Amino acid sequence: MNQLTPAVAIADRPAEEPLLPSGIPAGGNAYGAPVLLEYWRILVRWRWVILGIVVLSGLAGLIITLMMTPQYTAATRMEISREEKRITNIEGVESTSGNRFDQEFYQTQYTLLAARSVAERVARVLKLADDDAFFKAHGVDLAESGLERPAGNVRSAAQRDRLQQLAIGILRGNVDIVPIPRSSLVDIRYTSASPAISAKIANAWAEQFIADSIDRRFASTADARRFLERRLTEMGTRLQQSERDLVAYSTQNRIIPLAKTEDQNGRTTVSRTLVADDLETLNRALAQATADRAAAEARARSGAGAVESNIGAVSALRQRRAEAQSEYARLMVQYEPGYPAAQALREQIRSLDAAIGREESRTRGGVSSDYESAKQREATLRSRVEELTSQLNTQQQASIQYNNLQREVDTNRQLYEGLLQRYKEIGVAGVGANNIAVVDQARAPGGPSSPNLPLNVAVAILIGLVIAGVVVFALEQIDEGLRAPSDVNKLGLSLLGSVPLFDEGDVAELVLDPKSPASEAYLTVRSNLAFSTDHGVPRSFMVTSTRPREGKSTTSFALAIVLARTGRRVLLIDADMRSPSIHHFFDMSHDRGLSNYLAGEDDWRRLVQPTQYQGLAVMTAGPIPPNAAELLSSDRVAQLVAQLASDYDHVVIDAPPILGLADSPLLARATEGVVYVVEAGGVPMRAVAASIDRLRASQARMFGGVLIKMKRETVLGYGYGYGYGYGYGREAEDSSASR
Repeated sequence: MNQLTPAVAIADRPAEEPLLPSGIPAGGNAYGAPVLLEYWRILVRWRWVILGIVVLSGLAGLIITLMMTPQYTAATRMEISREEKRITNIEGVESTSGNRFDQEFYQTQYTLLAARSVAERVARVLKLADDDAFFKAHGVDLAESGLERPAGNVRSAAQRDRLQQLAIGILRGNVDIVPIPRSSLVDIRYTSASPAISAKIANAWAEQFIADSIDRRFASTADARRFLERRLTEMGTRLQQSERDLVAYSTQNRIIPLAKTEDQNGRTTVSRTLVADDLETLNRALAQATADRAAAEARARSGAGAVESNIGAVSALRQRRAEAQSEYARLMVQYEPGYPAAQALREQIRSLDAAIGREESRTRGGVSSDYESAKQREATLRSRVEELTSQLNTQQQASIQYNNLQREVDTNRQLYEGLLQRYKEIGVAGVGANNIAVVDQARAPGGPSSPNLPLNVAVAILIGLVIAGVVVFALEQIDEGLRAPSDVNKLGLSLLGSVPLFDEGDVAELVLDPKSPASEAYLTVRSNLAFSTDHGVPRSFMVTSTRPREGKSTTSFALAIVLARTGRRVLLIDADMRSPSIHHFFDMSHDRGLSNYLAGEDDWRRLVQPTQYQGLAVMTAGPIPPNAAELLSSDRVAQLVAQLASDYDHVVIDAPPILGLADSPLLARATEGVVYVVEAGGVPMRAVAASIDRLRASQARMFGGVLIKMKRETVLGYGYGYGYGYGYGREAEDSSASR
């Protein structure tokens, strides 16, 4: 079976391909295995660490949960409307228009719900500073804090202040504001060790939030009222001054308005004044006087006309005299002249005669006097009209400034009245404004809300998994040993093969069994060695490792057996004279061997011992010398290898480990090259790299590396070539057993 292709593929992998923490390419391992298998290998490798951490975390969560004090959560549900509900139709100071985003509005309300001011109101209203049960429900020991109630049952002001601040902090730490998605509802949840206290505080929190909201509105209106008060005072003073100026100007210019008109802008103008009204009246009287004077002048020019104008009165008097005379004549027919009624009529007639005479005389003398009187009256009225006309002209010129002063008065009055109206409105604006209502009040919960045992244990296990992941990652980084076949390439070596972990005591039996995984593994190493030189398997090579007990001696023994099985003559030399071990594989002593030859004995054939394996001979380490490095530094090692090449096809040297010793670099000069053995998950990679550098510094040729002691799950995860043989052999055994 040719296993060179995997090794070559590993060596030819591009250097820039990303690697996992273990050195495996991100797309899979060196043999094309998926990356999930690499992670599975890591999990299997550290399964007990992961399981231990997870179990401990779960137990810790269980214990902590059982030790926790049960907590009870009560919830009050509130509705916070976007628009305010108003009893009065008066606009407040704060804008209620929907020009803000709902999310911003509700987020502000939720923040205000959890504000310190609400917690202070709740603590003050419920008197929590004096409620020892409240602190006990939250696990606060007042005695330890030095705040226990004194003997007189009266705390000092400093203690009360500390308790108040402590209560506020507890309230804010245990309240939870939970909005209901896609609604204007919000839950106020409070948690404590007492169901009754939780319900009481949740309800009080909602009530105090509503009260705090109303107080904020009144506080904002109070500021506005104070501002308006100052403005009202200023505007009232300005209005009074403008009115004084108007009155003073009106008095100075004798402008007495009788009628005013307002335009559409509310500006007042004087439409009539006293002078204008008097002038109008006098003008009418002057017109009448002029007419009377003209009539009197006409009567004076024709006296008859004057008498004729008064003839109506005289005729009436004469008519009455005629009636009286007729009645007197009728009485004389019946009575004597001394009759009283007759006497009375006679006196009436004499009176009428006198009146008729006087009237006729007055009429004739009054025509001229009436004319003079009418003329005088006309002149008087004309003079008065001219005087008022001059005065009116002066007032009309002054009315321009008067109207300006009047408009200033009107403007100041409008501003003053507007401010006064707004001042009164703000005083009652907040009374009806309310957009918050309690939907469901909190009730004492019937069962605890925490601790939740399943949830806490699940969280603890989850935390344990996270911690386990971190620990495994750290261990993977700290553990610098080679774990995957591809790690060998990172050392600059070609991978000759990988050997699974097996019992070293049965190594010979496993190697001789062609169906065993060990045999398949070492056959792979032998096949890859055949391609390391132009003449096939090297005639002589050295097997070494970084430190003792990595498996170099087992590998030397196994390779010697595999080479001997091919019909070749092979000599296995134990060159580890400090700690020889090859003789144990053949149940022989090492009383003579390599150290004897290096010490000066020339007959090497006497030092070679045959074995029970055909084609395989062995030269043990011989007696342990006091200084092995001095013996190996001579040229006798190279002479020995050259002489052995004439009698043996292959010489396999089991060399001492590299770390801390100079033996292997000395031996490497006498062989064609070195096969380097690395224990999977053993020596840190930096130590392996340092050892390889020492060999290269001695001009040693590196044939490649062999990764041994790989665990079965790792082997199966990477799917090496000997997996088929291993499975085939087991199937054959199972079939024979069944037969």
